[in-house]
Amino acid sequence: MTTIINGKELSKKIRGQVKEEVENLNKKGIHPKLAVIMVGEDPASKVYVRNKSKACNEAGIEYEEFILNENIEMDELLSVIETLNNRKDIHGILLQSPIPKHLDIYKAFETIDSKKDVDGFNPINIGKLELNRETFISCTPHGVIKMLEEYNINLKGANVVVLGRSNIVGKPLVQCLLNKDATVTICHSKTKNIEEITRNADILISAIGKPKFVTANMVKENAVVIDVGINRLETGLVGDVDFEEVSKKASYITPVPGGVGPMTIAMLLQNVVIAAKGLEEK
Repeated sequence: MTTIINGKELSKKIRGQVKEEVENLNKKGIHPKLAVIMVGEDPASKVYVRNKSKACNEAGIEYEEFILNENIEMDELLSVIETLNNRKDIHGILLQSPIPKHLDIYKAFETIDSKKDVDGFNPINIGKLELNRETFISCTPHGVIKMLEEYNINLKGANVVVLGRSNIVGKPLVQCLLNKDATVTICHSKTKNIEEITRNADILISAIGKPKFVTANMVKENAVVIDVGINRLETGLVGDVDFEEVSKKASYITPVPGGVGPMTIAMLLQNVVIAAKGLEEK
């Protein structure tokens, strides 16, 4: 019997907890606030930013967005970030990616105050994750770990295979898994004999960005399958996993939509509250 991991329900639960925490902070005179910077008019980014705004509103988190011209120069972008770093009313700063190619996104991430870096991309927070110290963790990897924990899926000693090595998902996810004592293999576009590697996985996590890339013959019987992929086809949204076929073999599996996706925003909201509490402790 395959169990569907319901990210939509879990995210709803987390968002409810966040709302309660925000109400408690408000009573102390602290009003958690997120600033989102978007450069240019990327259609997908517009959707993501709108969803973040709505989620903040529902949780009682204050929200302010900065829509910058796609022709903006690097020093202008950094100036906006520095202004937000210095604003005491703002607890979290998020730079929506992608940004135009003439801009250096890594320099921008470095400039965001690590204590306001609710997306977990500042090198200081990445380093703390490596050292297994308390820090902001990238929202999607953090969401994946939360799902595994919620469903009591044991990571200690588990053979986990991650497909994809992006800085946003793959790499931080590997570190999160190592910090939970999993044995981790990472596969990417240059990996040979991927099917042989994935068939040995107790837990298979795909963040490779290829529609229905993971087929049933790549999955071990009763494996846990987490699908991070969101691919837009004419027929609608699909993941990296051939859900219909793979779900017949998996013990646990996430759907797309309704799996990892909703968890990303839930973890962002949680990070904003953590950032606000951090300022409260000073």
